[in-house]
Amino acid sequence: MSIEWITVSMFGSMLLLMFLGLPVGFSTGAVGVIFTALLLGPAAVNILPTRIFGLMNNYLLGAIPLFIVMACILERAGLIEEIYNMVHQWMGWLKGGVATATVMACTLLACMVGIIGASEVTMGVIALPEMLKRKYDKYIACGSILAGGTLGILIPPSIMMIIYGMVDNVSIGQLYAGSFLPGFILSGLFIAYITIRAYINPNIGPAIPEEERISWSEKFKLLLPVIPAGILIFLVLGTIILGIAAPTEAAGVGALGALIISFSRRTLTWKGLVSACLQTLRTSSMVLWIMFGANVFVALYVMVGGGDFVRHLLLGTGLTRWEVIIVMQAMLIVLGAFMDWVGIFMLCIPLFGPIIRELGFDPIWFGVLVGVNMQLSFLTPPFGYALFFLKGVAPPEISTVDVWKGAVPFVGLQFIGLVLCMMFPAIILLVPTLLFR
Repeated sequence: MSIEWITVSMFGSMLLLMFLGLPVGFSTGAVGVIFTALLLGPAAVNILPTRIFGLMNNYLLGAIPLFIVMACILERAGLIEEIYNMVHQWMGWLKGGVATATVMACTLLACMVGIIGASEVTMGVIALPEMLKRKYDKYIACGSILAGGTLGILIPPSIMMIIYGMVDNVSIGQLYAGSFLPGFILSGLFIAYITIRAYINPNIGPAIPEEERISWSEKFKLLLPVIPAGILIFLVLGTIILGIAAPTEAAGVGALGALIISFSRRTLTWKGLVSACLQTLRTSSMVLWIMFGANVFVALYVMVGGGDFVRHLLLGTGLTRWEVIIVMQAMLIVLGAFMDWVGIFMLCIPLFGPIIRELGFDPIWFGVLVGVNMQLSFLTPPFGYALFFLKGVAPPEISTVDVWKGAVPFVGLQFIGLVLCMMFPAIILLVPTLLFR
């Protein structure tokens, strides 16, 4: 069978299984096992456990459940709610201030958690009813939570960057350093959009009334609970970026620090701790199964010549190197609407990575660019996870269509951020250059 027909058969079978409702990890794994037997013979299937075991032995994988449990503990301990309340009181006097506070709180939370679920769900429970009570435009209210929550997947300590670093064999510390500016630029774009729209039309985001505003001394008191969170951020991110600790070690420190902070504040119950551990188990299992299944799929595809086929397909068309980048980004955007980002990484990055290096692009720049691109996947129907997270906790009067409409302008802003990072590589490379080169 030619590589063209192998490509069509493998990817077509994988998509068919996913559309039939089989999870991504099992779809890719099943196709990988079946086509290994068909193309290489039944005896070749015995090699697959060795391939998976090699991935399981990767020391960096330990950072994934540790960062997830850190996020779950902070959520169960109520720290996320206190951060939101603090920013809400500081920014509420602005028109659109509650929505702006939501994005700012999500930005701060992104520096402590590497997943979006905690931010989306907690803000959906706390901030969305608050904005609806204050007669905010429902699309602005939903959009600010959706967009702000996705920052957790890009701004360190991002689980996404850990997996990308493992797959493409690049420095996770440099990927973290490169993610800072794009993450904060996106946050700034969201805040600017909300503020400009609220000042043009104050009815979509009224400011907090004078009688509800607190004094400056009370505002400064609200900062006190955030100090331990700031220390935790330094312990985790500072040690990784400064090269003091590997991501797995820093994640262990973060998980322990989250436990100490939560118990010292007497806000985490044993029931909450058990709940956090169960949520960690579910989320980590999902991520790891996708990695294992996609790893089997890609191993076979590369073995039968798929890597060379994709390279010749992109480089043999006469496209310039920047046009190749644009094609790759367009492919990732389309895939992001239908697949989980972990599966996309495991399927695409082993194929794209060698091409990027051959074209002379910085792999750190490309890695962060892909991360910015993947943020779009959380907001693009039909399978945008953030959309479902928010709809799951939204009040009954907020329909699925309302959530999708609220995401539209923020998808546009994220696309602008992606284009800026592509046109001006220094946005990504400035911090890694200062710290590592």
